[in-house]
Amino acid sequence: MKAANKLSALRIILAPVFFIIYFVPLWNPAGLIRHFPGFSAWSVPVLWFVFIVSELTDMFDGMVARKRKEVSDFGKLFDPFADTLVQLTFFLCFVLDGIFPAILYILVIYREFGILFLRNLMLRKGIAMGARMAGKVKTVAYISACALALLAVSIRRIGPAGRLGTVVSAAALAVFAVSAALAVFSFADYVRVYRSAK
Repeated sequence: MKAANKLSALRIILAPVFFIIYFVPLWNPAGLIRHFPGFSAWSVPVLWFVFIVSELTDMFDGMVARKRKEVSDFGKLFDPFADTLVQLTFFLCFVLDGIFPAILYILVIYREFGILFLRNLMLRKGIAMGARMAGKVKTVAYISACALALLAVSIRRIGPAGRLGTVVSAAALAVFAVSAALAVFSFADYVRVYRSAK
């Protein structure tokens, strides 16, 4: 496996790690955790570390592939697959924690599976459809929504959330709504590319 693809593979490994670390503090057998105020605070720096590493590898894998001349059809498909897996995992955590609404998450899932289907159709034509500009803008919105949601979670886990936690949660929701709209728009762009390749 090429170096760039190894970075993508690392993101796939980090996705379930994030999920587990996110929910360990919320797992409360027999109400035991209530006897340890601040128990969930330890998860905050760990979650940020996993989140930042995930996003950095997303940024660097393409740079590495181009610099080492390792751009391949496999990489063009593996990289967005890793991105999707990580982003859906992050979003799922925030949906289950009540920060994001399930209806928008379902919309994002449908979009991502729709893109996967289109990529498979393009492969049958011998074309490996990589990320497009609309998809990249959508990804930036995804990352922004996740960062704001994680900030809201961090505020809540470190201490009393108060008004700041409410404002950050509202901002995260607004950006997530914009992300979902961009996801639909970028899907339409991919459909246009597919139709023009017929």
